[in-house]
Amino acid sequence: MDRIIEVQGLRKAYKDLVAVDNLSFTVEKGKVLGLLGANGAGKSTTLECILGTKTMDQGRVRILGRDPGKERKVLFEEVGVQFQEGSYPDRIKVAELCQMTASLYKHPKSYEKLLADFNLWEKKKAFLKDLSGGERQKLFVLLSMMPDLQVLFLDELTTGLDPRARRSLWEILLELKKKGITMVLTSHYMDEVEKLCDELIILGKGQVLFQGSVEECIKKSPFTQLEDAYLWYTEEGNTHA
Repeated sequence: MDRIIEVQGLRKAYKDLVAVDNLSFTVEKGKVLGLLGANGAGKSTTLECILGTKTMDQGRVRILGRDPGKERKVLFEEVGVQFQEGSYPDRIKVAELCQMTASLYKHPKSYEKLLADFNLWEKKKAFLKDLSGGERQKLFVLLSMMPDLQVLFLDELTTGLDPRARRSLWEILLELKKKGITMVLTSHYMDEVEKLCDELIILGKGQVLFQGSVEECIKKSPFTQLEDAYLWYTEEGNTHA
């Protein structure tokens, strides 16, 4: 099976603080990797280094066989990214923001169809500032799906969404997975992780606490539920990698 994402020996430090230390993994086509850990564990730094928006101190990253630090323009025609905070003007309308985002790509998806799929069609003339927190979050996820997707990075994708909206978004992502889209996501919701992810990496202070499948994560812990297993791995002082 094709290796879509390859990370070898990734290290990033801020002076004396090591944010990520010697992280290596691969993600194969159509698989979903969950990058887990408490706030400050190194998840966001890892994503930024992989995407080339932060320079790593050591290591090698390839997405679709390309170096994201050197071939970003070509690569991001096929890579979607959703971060927790979108830095967009409050007084831009939803449709305008979609049009602006679509203009960045050679072969963008139909934003009209995406707005309908995300139940945001009626908000197309609304200003960004007038959306609820959940509607804004759905919009930022929608924007990440605009390119001719092969790979999707999602950072706490359902934060602020109600249970119905979360499940609706899961179904969209599962359909993408069926189509062979490869994903990396961060989340604090273990039901979401269990529903979507094939492989997990649990980080703690930049160190790998666990790496393997969801089933292995539970099996190697003293528990039968993923949330309990996750808390056990991340308990201060534990080393289970």
